[in-house]
Amino acid sequence: MATTPDLAPTRKPSAAPRVRAAASRASGKAREAQLEDQVSQLQDDLKAIASTLARLSNDKVSEVREVAKSEARHLQRQGQHVIDDVQDQASAMEKQLKDTIREKPLTAVASAIGIGFILALLSRR
Repeated sequence: MATTPDLAPTRKPSAAPRVRAAASRASGKAREAQLEDQVSQLQDDLKAIASTLARLSNDKVSEVREVAKSEARHLQRQGQHVIDDVQDQASAMEKQLKDTIREKPLTAVASAIGIGFILALLSRR
């Protein structure tokens, strides 16, 4: 009589595990390539962002510099107007003082002596 192993054909070891392993390796390499492409794309994007930020900051710096120069010119003009006004007022006070001295010379001399005396007392202390 025939035995079971004689009747059943012998099976060769399945190639499925090897195929799966090869497919897994190929899939892993494909994923690795995709990741490398994504990293490369991210690096390019970061470079573009850095370039854009640098350009924007340079534009803002230039804009702020122009505003500061404009404000400095404006303040300089304002300061010149104030100086002119003070000089005009000082000239008017000087003229008024000269007129007062011409009208009342004795009062002016007495006032000067009094002021000198007070300053002398204050400087002793």
